[in-house]
Amino acid sequence: MASNQIRIKLVKSTIGRVKRHRDCVRGLGLRRMHHEVTVADTPENRGMINKVADMLAIEEA
Repeated sequence: MASNQIRIKLVKSTIGRVKRHRDCVRGLGLRRMHHEVTVADTPENRGMINKVADMLAIEEA
């Protein structure tokens, strides 16, 4: 079951980003810089990750 999880970490600030990007970061559960969360590997989460991929560090959990 661990293969369908993604571990993400916010490595760049959301300051100065458009509202859609800030909303994607919050929707993924990230609250502040260097905060890490594990989310399910679903098409919805993959879409949000792809929108803000330059701000995230991503690894398969």
